[in-house]
Amino acid sequence: QVQVLQSGGGLVQAGRSLRLSCTAFGLSIDYYTMGWFRQAPGKEREGVSCINWSGRDTYYVDSVKGRFTISSDNAKNTLYLQMNSLEPEDTAMYYCALRSGTSVSLYDYCSDSSSTNYWGQGTQVTVSS
Repeated sequence: QVQVLQSGGGLVQAGRSLRLSCTAFGLSIDYYTMGWFRQAPGKEREGVSCINWSGRDTYYVDSVKGRFTISSDNAKNTLYLQMNSLEPEDTAMYYCALRSGTSVSLYDYCSDSSSTNYWGQGTQVTVSS
């Protein structure tokens, strides 16, 4: 049985940092393209950042470039999102997602998460001004 468990998140002041983690059980992330998506109240879900199976290729939405860093540790089957210089506009529920396949366009996946095979349970990030 596959489980995808997230940790991290919380309430921070603008300008501070948070790190999200996402660990998969019952599969190997070596065979998956992965990403972080977020959804704020009243807004559509948005792809924040995506990474390929090896961790060597990454994609970021323009609003987080230079502030967020996505990474993976395949030995630990874990995906990370380091979020620095947080802004109130980053407030949202954050979800990690896994899509099977190692030759997936990161831009396409981050733009459309409908091909996701597994989702994390979500974690709230709230940034106060």
